[in-house]
Amino acid sequence: MRARLIFAESWRSLLGNASTTLAATVTVLIGMFLLGLFIALGTWVVSWSNHVKSELLVKVYFDDTAGAKQWNRTANFALADRRVQKVNFVSKQKALQIMAKKYPDLTKDLAYNPLPNTLEVTPKNAEDTGAIAQLITKRNLAGVDKIKYGQKTAHRILSVAKVIESIFLIAVVVLLGASTLLIANTIRLSIFSRRREIEVMKLVGATNWFVRGPFMLEGLLCGLMGSLAAVVLLVVGKEIALPAILGQVDSGSDAQALAFPLTALILLGTGLLLGAAGSGLTIRRFLKV
Repeated sequence: MRARLIFAESWRSLLGNASTTLAATVTVLIGMFLLGLFIALGTWVVSWSNHVKSELLVKVYFDDTAGAKQWNRTANFALADRRVQKVNFVSKQKALQIMAKKYPDLTKDLAYNPLPNTLEVTPKNAEDTGAIAQLITKRNLAGVDKIKYGQKTAHRILSVAKVIESIFLIAVVVLLGASTLLIANTIRLSIFSRRREIEVMKLVGATNWFVRGPFMLEGLLCGLMGSLAAVVLLVVGKEIALPAILGQVDSGSDAQALAFPLTALILLGTGLLLGAAGSGLTIRRFLKV
C-alpha cells in the first residue's frame, strides 16, 4: 500500500512539474549519451593501444654462419625467462616470402636473399620488451648478429597508451560527477517549489524516508527515461555513423569497443543511480525542519 502511494505521488509530481521533469530527463539524456560515447570510444582506443602493444617484439638476427644449434640455444634461453610468452623462428626464405607479399616491387629483381634468419621473441607484457632485449644482448650468444626491438617506437607506443588510459579514466570520472551535479540542481528546482509541502509532511510526523521516497522515485524515473533515450540515440549513431567512421580507420581486427549490450546496461544502471542519488542528496537539506 505504501509503495503504491509513493509511486502515485511520484507520478503526480512528474506530470505536475513537466518542465523540471523534462529538464532532468534531458540532463540525464545528455550525460548518458556522452558517457556512452566515452565508453565506446575509450574502450576502442584502449583496445587499439593493446593491439599495437601486442605487436612489439624483440627480433634476434642471426649471422649466416649460425645453424640450428645456435637457433635452438637462443630460443631456449629466451623461453627460460618468465617474461617471455613465446618465440617464433622465421627463416630467411620465409622472411623473403613475407616481404615479397608486402613489397613486391622491392623483391622481384633480387639476385640473392639478403634477409637473415630471425628469432621473434614475444613478451607477456609490452613493457618488458626493452629488458628482454638487454638480457639477450648481455648473454652474447653465439651466432647472434644483432638484436632490435624498435626502442624509440616502443617507448612512444607505451607512453601514448598510458596517456590514453589515463585520459579515459579521468574523462569518465569528470563526466559522472558533472552529470550528478546537473541532475541534482535540476531536481532541486522541483523540490524547492514544494518545500512547504515537505515541511507540512514533516510537522505531521512523516518519516524522512517517507518524504524522500517519492523524490527518489522521481529521480529513478527521470534517470530511466533519459538513459533509455540515450541508448536509442546511440543505436542510431551505431548503425549510421559508426560504419562510415571505421571504414576510414585501419585498426586491425583485435581492436574492439565494449559490446554494445553491455554498454547499454551500464548506461541504464548509471542513469538510475544518478537519478536516485541526485534526488536523495538534494532533498537532505529540506528534511531538517
